[in-house]
Amino acid sequence: MPVTIKSKREIEIMREAGKILADVYEELIEQVKPGMSTYEIDQIGEKLIRKHGCIPECKGYEGYPAAFCVSVNDVVVHGIPRKDVIVQEGDIVSLDTVLSYKGYMADAARTIAIGEISKEAQQLLDVTKQCFFEGLKYAKAGNHLNDISTAIGQYAEKFGYGVVRDLVGHGIGKDMHEDPQIPNFPQKRRGIKLQPGMTLCIEPMINAGDWRVAFMDDEWTVVTDDGSLAAHYENTVLITDGEPEILTLK
Repeated sequence: MPVTIKSKREIEIMREAGKILADVYEELIEQVKPGMSTYEIDQIGEKLIRKHGCIPECKGYEGYPAAFCVSVNDVVVHGIPRKDVIVQEGDIVSLDTVLSYKGYMADAARTIAIGEISKEAQQLLDVTKQCFFEGLKYAKAGNHLNDISTAIGQYAEKFGYGVVRDLVGHGIGKDMHEDPQIPNFPQKRRGIKLQPGMTLCIEPMINAGDWRVAFMDDEWTVVTDDGSLAAHYENTVLITDGEPEILTLK
């Protein structure tokens, strides 16, 4: 499937969708406290999405039961919200969701600290977020996809972290997952040449230990194979004639 180039009108709608998602995260993160269940976090998040007149696209996607993925500690991604999973002081929690506005998608993820966390956990959060911005430096027209992938992977590996290989970023637009796939580690090929109007989800998924992951029996939850902590940071990005534009940050 060819990579879609968005029109000015489509970009305006996606820009609005991204602003709404940024607002949703701001409001949701303020409300997350120790002692809450991941189910409660999801319920608050879904209400916020709907309050803004948007559709929580994760809910029902290939059978996924919730609006948000809420992944605690060693869960890398796709943690299904549950009433019996309670977030505690010292945990790290990854929140990931997709909303649609006027038929177009915005996708972003944040890993947050619950109260005071260890220095090691804080470093993982900081490095994972910076991995995104290292990749973003190369998200410019004329560069190749692998420039982004290489920058992310090399930065994470400076800290001895494992870069998840089984899951990657992706294009986005009318569909949640569009071409191209965007790995977070160097590839043998340069990949497509970036062009203005492309909208990409760049999303480093970084483990404090080894890169290997395991898929749980629910066929959604992905955990680190060695039990180490994992973090996830994602934004929807527009390729322009100049600097890239992050659509899901205020």
